[in-house]
Amino acid sequence: MHDGEGERDGERENGDEGESLERPLPEKVRRRVVAFTGEALGGLTVAELPPPLRQYARFTPQRRAKFGGNAMAAALESEAAFRQRIASRVREQLPELAGALDEGTPPPAADPVDVAAAAYILRPPGWAKLVAAAGEEAQRAQAERAGEEAQRELARLREELSQARGAARDEAEQRRRELEALRKELDGTQRKLRSAQADVRRREASLRKLQEELDAARSAAGTEKAALDSEVRRLKSRLAEAESALEAGRRAAREGRSVEDMRVRLLLDTVLEAAQGLRRELALPPSESRPADTVDAVEPGRMSPKDVAARALSETDPALLDQLLALPQSHLVVDGYNVTKTGYPALPLEKQRLRLLGGLAVLAAQSGAEVTCVFDGAELAAPVLLAPPRGVRVLFSKPGQTADELIRRLVRAEPPGRAVVVVSSDREVADGCAAAGARPVASTLLLNRLARS
Repeated sequence: MHDGEGERDGERENGDEGESLERPLPEKVRRRVVAFTGEALGGLTVAELPPPLRQYARFTPQRRAKFGGNAMAAALESEAAFRQRIASRVREQLPELAGALDEGTPPPAADPVDVAAAAYILRPPGWAKLVAAAGEEAQRAQAERAGEEAQRELARLREELSQARGAARDEAEQRRRELEALRKELDGTQRKLRSAQADVRRREASLRKLQEELDAARSAAGTEKAALDSEVRRLKSRLAEAESALEAGRRAAREGRSVEDMRVRLLLDTVLEAAQGLRRELALPPSESRPADTVDAVEPGRMSPKDVAARALSETDPALLDQLLALPQSHLVVDGYNVTKTGYPALPLEKQRLRLLGGLAVLAAQSGAEVTCVFDGAELAAPVLLAPPRGVRVLFSKPGQTADELIRRLVRAEPPGRAVVVVSSDREVADGCAAAGARPVASTLLLNRLARS
């Protein structure tokens, strides 16, 4: 700040100490003041900042306004030296508006909110009136917008009322037709009811007749039951006689079988003693193996040569990535700029993206895995006009969000148990994805695999 400008700001500060706002700063003006302060804050050194604002020095202007708005507003009000530094930055950014305010003639076409915010920071003579006028202008504009919205809402409600009335008339006509149909149906039902009542009377007469027949049948059944009971007693006595005869036959059979069993047991003992004598004579050793032990196979817990080769793969061997992508329903998530800046950092960002996406398209076609490539949107100067290749999903992080955060969100979105492979040499990304259940691999592994394709 030049010496003349410093003296002028000091005189203005001393001359306007009597001016103050009669009411709180309008919200729109306050937001614009915070925005001006957040943009100017980046041009100051840490020593020039009040202690409460030093933690926001490395933030972007938007994040400063979001998280440090209250602190910046309080510092502007209480720290005269800080306000003078911000005023100097505002003079550099808005020289025409600052000059007009110094002369006491704000530009007629300027936004009243900008004029009031600049006046609050620069504190020219009559700044309190400019801020108050901007608040009244904002309230008037808000009232006009509210009136217009009320008129539109009234017109919409009238249209809905008209439609509701038409729908009510149509529904009433439909209900009338339904009522007429129900009346006709009721008449038919009443006729059916009278017919059913006549059928019920006929059924009752038939039921009385059947009851009489049932009583007669029960009487006949009682007589027949007595005769059957007598026959059952006679058959039981004959059955007892047959069981006695059967038991006598069984005893005779058991006695004959015991003799045969004794002869078979004697023959078996003879054969066993002969076999033992033959074993002693031949001095045969006891058998500890079985024929199944001679068959060549892999037992549980032992590894085949193929398994040993698979376990010996290096962390940069492309075959390791092929094995991971061969898992069912695998998902490959790539930290785009981490890979490109590792493999070909000399290329422009656009050519880096195109080269990586071309290789990923070939890898997706060969492996059949789901492939997602994530780029950091903070490095974009403008929206990217890019047609993603077939089989590759391309995502950019939103403003204020890093690609690392987007990758961790993608991993957490997958169901537990799915094979997710994250390609990044960033240790923080790898550790976070591993904690979420993904398999992190280095960027050089993917570069080696793409080079092999």
